Amino acid sequence: MLVAAAVCPAPPLLVPAVAAGAAEELADARTACSDALAVLAASRPDLLVVVGAAERGGGYDEGTPGSFAAFGVDLDVTLGSATAERTGEATGDTLPASLAVGAWLLEKARWAAAPIAGVAVADRLEPRACAALGADLGGSADRVAMLVLGDGSACRTLKAPGYLDERAEAFDAAAARALGAADTAALADLDAGLAHELKAAGRAPWQVLAGAAAGAGLAGRLLFEAAPYGVGYFVAAWS
Repeated sequence: MLVAAAVCPAPPLLVPAVAAGAAEELADARTACSDALAVLAASRPDLLVVVGAAERGGGYDEGTPGSFAAFGVDLDVTLGSATAERTGEATGDTLPASLAVGAWLLEKARWAAAPIAGVAVADRLEPRACAALGADLGGSADRVAMLVLGDGSACRTLKAPGYLDERAEAFDAAAARALGAADTAALADLDAGLAHELKAAGRAPWQVLAGAAAGAGLAGRLLFEAAPYGVGYFVAAWS
């Protein structure tokens, strides 16, 4: 059963070494992520599931390595303990970018509260399948916590990665309300087609969370909301 969740943005720029001279611009987001992870640790989970979007879905064992070399930085990370026993069921041997950011956040927080499993969600996975995956993950241990990584629209300004789209602000506002209120129905109702057009990579992971949290009765708090670089970033804690 899902007992807690932390929602964090997934840009590699969250990592100071990647952001370099712009690192301070996301300092408040990093602080909020640390606060959200503290909520997870306090929930006394049996398992932490780290969920992020990727081109293809798949599972990643604790101890799977990741790297930010593709972003011009010689920085490696590991999902949890590098010495953790592998299940042999993982489908990937190198973390996608979203899960690498999650691994970095957990390393920064010195996570030791529970074993870790990583799940990449295909960014075009349709909502019903996201909900089914979430339900499976939420039932994977007696007390499950989730770290969910994903961004809102990338079309908030003229200089945004997806240029300016007038629909982006309303989409992000709806997502922020749902994440802050732990409103699983509202998250499940996010339009997958519109999310794709707005380059909102968080849609699928958020809908996995909605499936995991359905019926769990969790309350939410929105800890951070901003759109630096024209991309919607949110941090929320559910418990």
